[in-house]
Amino acid sequence: MSRPYRAPGELDSLEQVLQSEHSHGDGRFTAAASERLREITGAADVLLTTSGTHALEMSTRLIGAAPGDEIIMPSFTFPSAANAIVLAGATPVFVDIDEATGNLDPGRVQEAIGPRTKAISVMHYGGVPADVTALECIARDAGILLLEDNAHGLGVEGPGVRLGSVGVTAAQSFHDTKNIHCGEGGALLINDPTMVLSAEIMREKGTNRSQFLRGQVDKYSWAQIGSSYLLSELNAAVLDCQLAEFDTIQRLRHRIWDRYAAELADWADREGVALMDPPGGLHAAHLFFMLLPSHEAQRALLDHLHRSGVGAAFHYVPLHTSAAGMLYGRAAGSLDRSERFSERLVRLPLWPSMSDDDVDRVISAVDRFHVRTLVGTTSATR
Repeated sequence: MSRPYRAPGELDSLEQVLQSEHSHGDGRFTAAASERLREITGAADVLLTTSGTHALEMSTRLIGAAPGDEIIMPSFTFPSAANAIVLAGATPVFVDIDEATGNLDPGRVQEAIGPRTKAISVMHYGGVPADVTALECIARDAGILLLEDNAHGLGVEGPGVRLGSVGVTAAQSFHDTKNIHCGEGGALLINDPTMVLSAEIMREKGTNRSQFLRGQVDKYSWAQIGSSYLLSELNAAVLDCQLAEFDTIQRLRHRIWDRYAAELADWADREGVALMDPPGGLHAAHLFFMLLPSHEAQRALLDHLHRSGVGAAFHYVPLHTSAAGMLYGRAAGSLDRSERFSERLVRLPLWPSMSDDDVDRVISAVDRFHVRTLVGTTSATR
């Protein structure tokens, strides 16, 4: 499904860190990587974190989420976004998606807003922008905040939208399955300057150590609740090399995505399959998905591809159907579209170093699958 990209200079940068005797966080590679992120996203402030999950946790704590509060979020997403809400003592409210993109349906968000709603948490599935204009309008009219989970959408920019700058905060992930990675890592982008000092303290175990290192206070001490969210300088060194290759990585990923879209179009039309079709053509080439006509067809295609040596996969199990989702959150209205999306979705392999032969093999394997022969059978191949 995915292989981590190797950027030039990674080993040299790691050696520099090891020779420097500064392998903990907030060294020169952290500063360099943070500046590259500011340039890519337009964010005013960037704090590297140990994971995208931790960036999400910081986001909910920074807005003061507490017991009694509710945060609206998609059910079709990774559990980290819900965990961040629950750990703050608040309740995730799961709403349905637009079935064409997998993103939050603004109409369902509007219906879910109540007196306890604190914020909306929006994810851009596959790096395809959610309906940002509608969500910003809903949040503004309701007097609530918009938080952004941008784990899939680094660098996506188009008319009226720049992912990472949509919410008061935005969380990035640099897990090794992401377009840009450092093994494990993340970043918190801060678009509200009033949150910066509190975020720095939270990230430094709840101390004002960052101010001390800048010479702003003569000693540092415990100032508020926090944790150890600093990314190691070793991870930051790899991340800096990756970010330096951002344009190259994206070009390679888009080349593969474009081949899938073009060369599978006839097959999809014949077989009644919907290929990923981002509105306005905006996406991060983070993944390429197809929606099969039924759950039976999804399972059969996955089985066929695995037998053909192709590492395809489905994606999230909707959170409202999970044991933890039912215990800690609640569903707002019908979420049948999230369930259908999950039961029909197939993702194809996509990583920058895929060769033309690799892509040919995936396309050929998909093309040998026939949805329309699925009548009481468990497979559909020639």
